[in-house]
Amino acid sequence: MQVVEEADPSDGDGCGYVQDFSLDLQVGVIKPWLLLGSQDAAHDLETMKRYGVTHVLNVAYGVENAFLNDFVYKSISILDLPETDITSYFPECFEFIEQARIQDGVVLVHCNAGVSRAAAIVIGFLMNSEGLGFARAFTLVKNARPAICPNPGFMEQLHKLPIGLNSPGLVAEGEYTD
Repeated sequence: MQVVEEADPSDGDGCGYVQDFSLDLQVGVIKPWLLLGSQDAAHDLETMKRYGVTHVLNVAYGVENAFLNDFVYKSISILDLPETDITSYFPECFEFIEQARIQDGVVLVHCNAGVSRAAAIVIGFLMNSEGLGFARAFTLVKNARPAICPNPGFMEQLHKLPIGLNSPGLVAEGEYTD
């Protein structure tokens, strides 16, 4: 991604996203059943079929779903602004991702550029379901899709997120194992 000019939110031109007109079909494979990409990948049927996508979690704002007869969709419009409470969307997003996994599906999580919102959702999902700390979850996602860069507000919220609340293999505080 190439940033040509940074918008100053105080001048009224801040849209909540970076405009990028280059085609981005790169899909990050986080798990065999969990993918991260941009709206370009989500709108390219060949790419979707190549990765075996069955479910699409669209967390972009103003991006239509392209292949309604081919995939199971869930759309949640999230603004890419630091003041957006991304964690308030986690339960609904995580449930959809988990349902896809249980159904032996492959879910593509995307926003506009696949850089901030979708990445934050996937990082949060890994922290919650896999019991990973922020650094480990971020690194896994960054290695799969190097372009990720959640906005500063999302990063702060992820840092504060308690890990592993729904991870079955974790030992609760105060418990011990042999």
